[in-house]
Amino acid sequence: MELRHLRYFVALAEVLNFTRAAERVHVTQSTLSHQIKQLEEELGLELFERIGKKVVLTEEGSTFLEHITPALTQVDEAVGALRQAPEQLRGELRIAATHSFNVQLIPSCLATFMKRYPAVRVVVEELSGDEIAQRLEQGELDLGVSYRPAIPRGLWFEPLYNEEMKLVMAANHPLAKRKKVRMVELTGLQMALLTPNFSTRQLLEECFQSAGARPVIVAELNAISPMLELVRRTDLCSIVSSNALVGEADLAVAPLEDPTPIRTPGLLWNKQSDRPAATKFMAATIRQLVKNMNGQP
Repeated sequence: MELRHLRYFVALAEVLNFTRAAERVHVTQSTLSHQIKQLEEELGLELFERIGKKVVLTEEGSTFLEHITPALTQVDEAVGALRQAPEQLRGELRIAATHSFNVQLIPSCLATFMKRYPAVRVVVEELSGDEIAQRLEQGELDLGVSYRPAIPRGLWFEPLYNEEMKLVMAANHPLAKRKKVRMVELTGLQMALLTPNFSTRQLLEECFQSAGARPVIVAELNAISPMLELVRRTDLCSIVSSNALVGEADLAVAPLEDPTPIRTPGLLWNKQSDRPAATKFMAATIRQLVKNMNGQP
């Protein structure tokens, strides 16, 4: 399997037309068809289904596309890094992140990035996941750090890592000393959660339903900081990611199980927009910092 096979595959997956895909990668249609066939034979899987003149991705093809796109992105960014020296970087970089990542991850990345590329002006906004997706789609942002959007909206999503969401409560709450709490035990528990339009809330509702849990939602907020302050001042519980708890004092945390709610943060780009060098370097900075935080080599 060679790099050109992967590029031909992505080109065809994006346009689902052999003629247009061949034009995009500057080869003949027969060459593209032959290379795709070689790739399918090497994988032992059909990546595309051909129905007359119509071409569609198979389920295996969709899975392959999701995993291979970030790898190709990193290859392109590595090549771009060699072609453009850091000191040449200029312009403005527009980033948005949800609260969880804006607390610690983004400031740490900014400190590293701005030290290396001082001529780039960086604008950072803290937005909800939906707002980030909308602004990226509209071309108003260069890069987003959020969770996978429920609706793709023409965006690429590159997973960074998986994180547990945990039960949080005041230090004097009856559950404060528990090492673990089963999801079904939340039945009847008074809670404060994000409003239903958040994808995090939708994930939690699915977990509640799966476990047969029926917590009593007495407060709904559209921001995490005031929600945690409310938990700190009352006997309410909430469920948030570990990132959201950085710097929060006087709160107790307990892991959840059966099921454990898991979220996958990642990088978001607009498929249709070119990625300036500054965006690529920032993405590389975020990837490296995440690896360091998770103890990866």
